[in-house]
Amino acid sequence: MLKETAGRSKLDWILFGAMAGLVLIGALCIMSAMNSISLSNSVVRTHMLALCVGGAAFVAGWSFNYQIYDEQWKALYTFILILLVGVLLFGSYQRGSRSWFVLPFFSMQPSEICRVLTLLVAAAFLDRRGPRIRDTSSLIGLGLLLIPIFGLIMMQPDFSSIVISFPALVILLYCTGVNMFYLWLLVLFGAVAGICTIGWTYIYLHPDLTQYTLIKIFQQTSSNVLYMGGVCAGVALLGYGAWWFFRQLRIFLPSFYFVLATVVILGGFFASVFVDHQMKTYQRKRVEAFLAPKSDPQGAGYNVLQAQIAMGSGGVFGKGLFSGTQSRLGFVPEKHTDFILAVVGEELGLWGTLLVLGLYLVILWRLVMIGYSAGDRYGYLVCGGMFGMFFTYMLINFGMLIGIVPVAGIPLPFISYGGSNLVSSLFALGVAQSVHARRLRA
Repeated sequence: MLKETAGRSKLDWILFGAMAGLVLIGALCIMSAMNSISLSNSVVRTHMLALCVGGAAFVAGWSFNYQIYDEQWKALYTFILILLVGVLLFGSYQRGSRSWFVLPFFSMQPSEICRVLTLLVAAAFLDRRGPRIRDTSSLIGLGLLLIPIFGLIMMQPDFSSIVISFPALVILLYCTGVNMFYLWLLVLFGAVAGICTIGWTYIYLHPDLTQYTLIKIFQQTSSNVLYMGGVCAGVALLGYGAWWFFRQLRIFLPSFYFVLATVVILGGFFASVFVDHQMKTYQRKRVEAFLAPKSDPQGAGYNVLQAQIAMGSGGVFGKGLFSGTQSRLGFVPEKHTDFILAVVGEELGLWGTLLVLGLYLVILWRLVMIGYSAGDRYGYLVCGGMFGMFFTYMLINFGMLIGIVPVAGIPLPFISYGGSNLVSSLFALGVAQSVHARRLRA
């Protein structure tokens, strides 16, 4: 039975103000990037429509008791699978992936809303584990729950959804108090998968490197079955060697730890094999632009370099709204989506960029405070997951422009153009507001 409360009208005004500030800045920058303040421009018109739908989603997330997602998590999980299967069967094929439902007046990307719903489902599953959360079975159960979701997303393929969801889930697990050894295993899994994928991609783009024997062998581990078998044998031998070495030092760790670490490393390796076979040429170019943007300034590195030039040209105070030259004259590609921060930096300057960063930090701070004051553990976990999601969004988008992360095709919530992302992000903060509204009577 849901716990009723009369606190529905309570609103975290600081969180709401930060969200509204980002939405306003985003709308103005999108208008400037498209050289239009008129609704006759399709991008501006679609963004305003998404803003209206997103406002309704925010109100719905705030008004409904968040505990309903805890009670109905199985129905929510089924709904996620239906959406992801549906887009594979009936979705539109755009930009190398089948990720969109094209409807009469707008398009919808199911993976965006599924990302938020997946966090609600994962929080409900972990909430039910209670004191058993430190058991291995909890991590295995969560993995079995998420594999179908991530598998369907990879079939589209939509790598950006995995990039955002994985760190958010790691932070969610940290909030539950899971054994830190398992968290380090998840980090190890991501590191192995990422390093192998980046390495194979770089070799793919620079085939002359295969003249070196070790590099050629490494390349063939992604496609040759015999080499894959060699990797499995080598990792298993390494795990056994680590166990033997610790025993010689009289450090008697459970052998299960070494077995699990071996399995995780191999899991990361085969995950990278799958990703490598699914990657498109333009996605490989993004990795190249990250590794060496200046090596191909007119090709793979063009986007990042032009975005950095635009931001630098804005100086401290910027050129003023609707006065940017680099972005408005078309030098910055994807200026209203992936590189919207370049428009912010050029037109609003360093202070405008710091304002955007500051508003995001306010949102993260309020999510932490709402989580700590939540009336139940589920509300705390939901806020932890939302914190992880928005933190990853912020880190990737700011990191892209300074060159510490690859260009990932990931929008900046509330700022970038993208109706599905805007709606899902507003809904996510609406759910956080619901946790805040019911913090005393939940």
